[in-house]
Amino acid sequence: MGTGRARRAVPPHTVAEGGIVSQTVRGVIARSRGAEVELVDVVVPDPGPGEAVVAVQACGVCHTDLHYREGGINDEFPFLLGHEAAGVVEAVGEGVTGVAPGDFVILNWRAVCGQCRACLKGKPWYCFATHNATQKMTLTDGTELSPALGIGAFIEKTLVAAGQCTKVPDADAAVVGLLGCGVMAGFGAAVNTGGVGRGDSVAVIGCGGVGNAAIAGAKVAGATRIIAVDVDDRKLEGAKAFGATHTVNSSVTDAIEAIRELTDGFGADVVVEAVGRPETYEQAFYARDLAGTVVLVGVPTPEKQVTLPMIDVFGRGGALKSSWYGDCLPSRDFPMLVDLYQQGRFPLADFVSERIDLGDVEAAFEKMHKGEVLRSVVEL
Repeated sequence: MGTGRARRAVPPHTVAEGGIVSQTVRGVIARSRGAEVELVDVVVPDPGPGEAVVAVQACGVCHTDLHYREGGINDEFPFLLGHEAAGVVEAVGEGVTGVAPGDFVILNWRAVCGQCRACLKGKPWYCFATHNATQKMTLTDGTELSPALGIGAFIEKTLVAAGQCTKVPDADAAVVGLLGCGVMAGFGAAVNTGGVGRGDSVAVIGCGGVGNAAIAGAKVAGATRIIAVDVDDRKLEGAKAFGATHTVNSSVTDAIEAIRELTDGFGADVVVEAVGRPETYEQAFYARDLAGTVVLVGVPTPEKQVTLPMIDVFGRGGALKSSWYGDCLPSRDFPMLVDLYQQGRFPLADFVSERIDLGDVEAAFEKMHKGEVLRSVVEL
């Protein structure tokens, strides 16, 4: 693929088959399992009822996009990749009242319904009926695209459900767009799911973007001892910038014993597992204090299994939790985190390793695979 900046000029609206008004823009797709991504023309329909078209300003390159390309999510190729994004609402469909053209928004992949059993219980962050745009974006030959996490934001303009647009204060899109996935997942794993509070001890296993966001979240919440665990000294050094007070290289040191030693022999109050592997989950389980909390936010592949003695599950008490999207409520959490960033209290800009062009996504995947970046961010 070329690495030049994608063109921004957008052809005039055209009338597609069936009378649907649409426009053609440039976007990045994964056509088949494991194939290099392609920069192609994509047809974006005008928004229908409950939908919005957003002019994307920036989109982070997340591990989930790589999982889509590798067929690790499902096989509904071709995928329109990208989901960790911010931009400006260009148009809205009938019945949309929450956002309007001109609004600066972060895109989210859990547009809550307000009517399912979770929403009616007052726990909308668990919404079981989240929704996406009804219409499909397509290739110019009519092939329907599957947008990553219902968003598809490696593109100049994207079609989403209006509920996937969260209005926030104006800010650097390349920075705040990261709240759309990885940073929110990590921050929320510590603060929302783990319930980290003042004076708590916290251990975070895995110091990529999600793990570092959990570390930063623990610091904001008032944790006084924050232990970063990884096998890469470079990542451990980086974790200090986000608030880690201690680091453990688990390739040379027993992580469980090290965490206990750093917590007066007890174990951490909250352990966040940001890797998604059985061996690191077991470390998290045994590295927590009695009645402590384990939070799984690392995404395991389907074949991964963990086995624990039931007597230990019973005898250690506490809670074993999984964290979906940091158990976030975008309308509540995104504006709050943008405010904290703008106040200098949350180091959101430090997650941006590089700013790249739309044609550089494949190269960004390679850097991610090598552990060379926290986040490459596509700017449009």
